[in-house]
Amino acid sequence: MSGKNPGSALRLGCGLAVAVVLLDQACNFYLLRVIGLTEGTQIPLLPFLDLSFVWNHGISYGLFQQHGELGRWFLVAGALGAVILIGLWLARTNSLWTGAALGLIAGGALGNALDRTLYGAVIDFLHLHGGAIAWLDFPYSFNLADAAISLGVVLLLLESILVNENKVQSAGTRE
Repeated sequence: MSGKNPGSALRLGCGLAVAVVLLDQACNFYLLRVIGLTEGTQIPLLPFLDLSFVWNHGISYGLFQQHGELGRWFLVAGALGAVILIGLWLARTNSLWTGAALGLIAGGALGNALDRTLYGAVIDFLHLHGGAIAWLDFPYSFNLADAAISLGVVLLLLESILVNENKVQSAGTRE
C-alpha cells in the first residue's frame, strides 16, 4: 500500500504517533488519578488479561533497569534519538504501511519517554497470562506504548515480507 500523494505516509505516521502518545498518557492518567491503581495491584479484566501496575525502570521486558537519574535521562535521550531517526525515515517514505508502522513505533517511544520524564519510570499496567495454564504466563507487564511499538515492528516485518514476495513473483513472470 503506497501513498498516492507525496506526504501521505508522513501525515499518517505523525497522526498515529500523536494518537499513541495521547492514548497512552490518557490511560496513565486514568489509572493513576481516577482509579488510583497502586503498584502491585492486580485487577482481572479477562480470563487472560489483568491490570497489574508496575514501574518499569528499564527498557522492554524490564531489561537494563536504571534507578539513578543518569540512567533515567540516558533512556529518555535514547528514545528521543530513536524518534529523530524514525522521523527522518518517515519523511522519506511513500509507503503508507511504513508510515503507519513508524508512527506507531515513534508514538510508543515518545509515550515511554514522557513517562520517564514525568514519573521517573514507565508505567506498565497490562499483564497477559494463560489463566489456569501456568506455562502460558508471560513474565512481564506492558503498556499501550509498548503495544504500539510491537505492532509497528510487526507491520514493518509484514511489509518487508510482502514486498520481497511481490518482487520474487514479478521477477518470475518476466522470464
